[in-house]
Parts: sequence; structure tokens; C-alpha cells
Amino acid sequence: MKLITSLLGIAALSFATSALAQEESPSAAPEEKASTTVQDTATPTPSATATSEESPAAKKKETVAATSPSPAASPAANKKMSVEAALKDNENRWEGAIGKHDMATVEAMVADDFVGVSSKGKVSNRRALLSEIKKDKDTYASTKNEKLDVHMYGGGVAVVVGTAREKGTDKDGKAFDRTFRFTDTWLDRNGKWQCVASENMLVPQK
Repeated sequence: MKLITSLLGIAALSFATSALAQEESPSAAPEEKASTTVQDTATPTPSATATSEESPAAKKKETVAATSPSPAASPAANKKMSVEAALKDNENRWEGAIGKHDMATVEAMVADDFVGVSSKGKVSNRRALLSEIKKDKDTYASTKNEKLDVHMYGGGVAVVVGTAREKGTDKDGKAFDRTFRFTDTWLDRNGKWQCVASENMLVPQK
């Protein structure tokens, strides 16, 4: 009798375990499927992320570009400073060419109808000016402009007033230290600044 009771108990336990397994098995599959579905739909695609993040930035760049001033819309003062810088550069290259006996540099800046007055009071044209530079026998240790002031008269006329200092030795080997006060008149001709008039004065040494 005890053996029969034990067998019945084992059979009942097995039946209960089997039924429990069958009840749990169907519910597991939907949970896994649901979890997979949520994961698939929750992950954003790269294109969607890029669109949502880049769109405001792109709009901001477009707004900044539309409101930023164009470089061409510079104030007139900036344009004037640019001309002043160009004329000062011309004057400095001219004075540097004197020290190197570089006639070609000066020739490129002097107009065909140039007229000038030398430090000795002699009136000269373009050819006479260039000839004087060519015949110069002095040896220069330094040639530099110490002060330049540019005065604009309209869009294409400018007068440069400055001081040039030259040090070196003359053809006889004698040392010199000269200071010249000069006034140069420049015209803008077809986008190129040319010197049309010049006057020089030797400043007496103190």
C-alpha cells in the first residue's frame, strides 16, 4: 500500500511539473518578441539623428551668412587707408632704390609727363631724373624715409610729404649724412599710381 501511494505521488508531481512548464512556455515567447520590437523601433537611424541635429545648425549658419556684412561693403575709410599704404610703399621702395642705384624701380613709378625740382633748384623731366639716378656715384650705407604723410584730394589724386635720410660716402670717399624734405604728387591712372611732380629740399644740418 505504501508503494502504491508513493507511485501515485510521483505521477501527480510529474503531471503538475509538465502542466506548469506548458503554462510558462507560451508567455516567454511574447515577452521576448515584445522586447525585440521595442528595441528595434526605439533605436534611431543615423539619417534621422543627423537631420534633427544638423538642421538647426544649418539654419543658424544661413542666418549668420545673411546678416554678416560683405567684405566688399567696407567703409570708405578702409579704402583710403589702403591707398595710403600703397603710396607709402611706393615712397619707401623709391628711396630704397636710390641706395641700390636701381633706376628700373623708380622708372616704373614716374609718369611720362613728370616734372620735378631738385634739391639744387633745378627743374627736370622724367628723363633728367632717371639720368641723375644713373650717374650717381655715391655709396649708400642706409636710405630710409623717416616720416610720410599722405593727403588725398578726391579719388585719384594724392600728395605725399615726407623726410628722407641718406647716409654713406661720396665718390671721393667723404662721409655724408643728408636729410631731404620732399613733396610728391601722385595720380591714379588706370588703377596704377604714378608720380607726376616732385620737389626736394636739402635740410640744413644743425
